[in-house]
This record gives sequence, structure tokens and C-alpha cells, in this order.
Amino acid sequence: MKRARAKQGSVVLDKRIKAWNFFWWADGKRHSKVIGPLRDLPTKATAWKAAKPLRDALESKPQHNIGVPTVGMLIQQYKAEKMPDRKDTRRTYGSWIRLHILPKWGEHRITDVQARPVELWLQSLPLAPKSRTHIRGILSSLWNFAMWKQAIPMQVNPISLVTVKGASKRMRQPRSLTVEQFRLLVSHLHEPHGTIALMCTCFGLRISECLAFRWSDIDWLNKRLRVERGIVERNVDDVKTDESRKSLAIADELLERLNLWRQTTEFSADSDWIFASPLKIGRLPYSYTGVWRELDRASAAAGLGHMGTHTFRHSYRMWIDAIGTPVGVQQKLMRHSDIRTTMNIYADAASADMRKAHSKIVQLAMQSELTAGESAGVDS
Repeated sequence: MKRARAKQGSVVLDKRIKAWNFFWWADGKRHSKVIGPLRDLPTKATAWKAAKPLRDALESKPQHNIGVPTVGMLIQQYKAEKMPDRKDTRRTYGSWIRLHILPKWGEHRITDVQARPVELWLQSLPLAPKSRTHIRGILSSLWNFAMWKQAIPMQVNPISLVTVKGASKRMRQPRSLTVEQFRLLVSHLHEPHGTIALMCTCFGLRISECLAFRWSDIDWLNKRLRVERGIVERNVDDVKTDESRKSLAIADELLERLNLWRQTTEFSADSDWIFASPLKIGRLPYSYTGVWRELDRASAAAGLGHMGTHTFRHSYRMWIDAIGTPVGVQQKLMRHSDIRTTMNIYADAASADMRKAHSKIVQLAMQSELTAGESAGVDS
């Protein structure tokens, strides 16, 4: 084959079919299009002239965009190489990408994703500011990934110029329960959901962490509980942050409650889930959906209205503040990853203070049961 090279593309004669082809490079791939048969275009010059519309179309594209990947192509590579490993995070990222980013930007080159159009687009989305902030963060990560792969030159990430109004404000204020409301709720919860509620509230646990406990995570002799894993949509995963992985002190009253449940459940081996589901023959713990349904039923029966499982964590934060726990100890008890300078001030005394604060919370949560001898019903 004979080639006539030019700034954009080249003309090639395919002797097998006796036809002229026009070749060019785009998005890192070689493309071709048949111009016409040799009998109609007897010379390279005539073939080159016939390819003028194709050459004009190529030259009309900015030179710096040649070989720049589209957002859709970049997302596929990002998922394989840089997507966070945690299943819950991957699921959330995948949802934002599938529902919002790909429909809008999938066919655009990453260099087309600039600050002003992105900000205007985010403003148009019927989403909470926090959700728009998450989408902005993914777009920023895609830009950084493109530079990391050397798909585009190193430059200022334009998404850093995008602002989301009200990003730090909540659309709805988180709900917390008073001590009296919590006791009323627990009185309407069937077991083991009453114990689940106590665990979440007495430790400020996320529901994914509470459901992922095994009996082996309890050190009965030293009265400690190890938070080592989470479970989301039946997938056992790591905890949310490194700071979330902790060994926590257990008050005697709560330890006794757990021991009572262990004597009740048919799944009491060290390797069993503490809150193993009979429907799953103990292979999996109760599902989040099942817990939510029971919580919804009990809260309605107690006249407390709608609430989610994270209400327990918010209540815990309010209670430890109400009993005068130092702010540094509060940070440790909440197991937040963004530890501030004040945390170091309380580091030495934190262990004793944490046990004291935890004991007070357990007494608040279980006082009605301890005094009146009440206990929640057990599911059959």
C-alpha cells in the first residue's frame, strides 16, 4: 500500500480491493474510512482531494483534544485501577456515575468538563447539596486520574474551582432521641432488635458495624468489644475508616444483656454472628431492611414517628455531650477519622474516661429495665 502523509490523516491504497482508504488517529485508536474505488480515483492526488471533507473535519477539532479520552472511557479505567476498594463506597460511587455523570458527560472528553458548565449543571440537579458535593468529588477524581495516567498534561484541576452552595448544610436536621423516648422505643422492640438498639446507642455504632459482630468479638474476661468489620447488602467488608476499628469497653449491665441473648439464640458458637438471622439459618446476620422494618413498626407503636437506624448514633452523640464528656473523649468514642488537635490533649486519660462515659450511657439506656425488670419480647 502507498501512503501520502499529511498533518491530519493519510490516504492509503488497498490493492486487494483496489480502493482508497483515509486513515487517522483519534482517542489513541486508528480509524479508517473508504474514500472510493481506484477506477474513480486513479491517482493519490485525486484520492487526497476526495478526502478533503474528512481532513477538514479533523482539522476543525482542537489539536490538544486529539487522543484525549472521553469521560465514559476514563470511568471504565478508573473503576479498574483507582476506584475505592470498600464495597459500600464503590456502590455509592457507581450510583452517582450511572445516574448522573454518564448521562451528562459520558460522551464528552475529560477536558470538556470545565468549572463553569459543571457548576451550572450541578445547580440544576434536584439533589441535596451534600449529594451534589459527592458528584463534584467524583469528577475531580476523574480529572486527577486522567493526569495520573498521563492521558492529559499536568495542570490545575478545574473542578477545584467548582463551588456547591450550602454544601455544609443539611436539608434535614439529624434526629436524636431523648432518654425517655429511647426507653419507650425499646419497650416496643422485639428481640434481638431491642439488644441491637441498645448496642447501637450505647456505643454509637453504625448499623453495618453492629450487625457484623460475632461472638468471638467479645472479650468476656476483660469486658471488651472489638469493632473489626461491617456488613452492607450481605457483603462483609472492612470498617468505614481506620479510626472506626477499635476495642471498646463494655459495661457490666450490657455484658449481662448480651449473655442473656447468647443463652436465648440458637446460634451461640464463637464463630456465629451475634445477631444471626434464623431465616438465613445463621449464615448471615439480620438484614438492614429487616431491622428497619422492625424499627419502623416499633416507633409507630410508640408514637415516635419515622426514624432511621442512624438515629441511635445521633442520640449517642447527644447523650455523651449531655453527661459532660470532654470533647476529646467524644471524638474517640464516636471513632471519627478526622481527629483534631484537641484529641491529643485527652489522649492519656481517654481510656478511663471512655469507660466512665460508656457506663453512664448504658445506665441511661437500661435504667427502666434494671429497675422494673422489663424485657423485650422474643421473635418466634
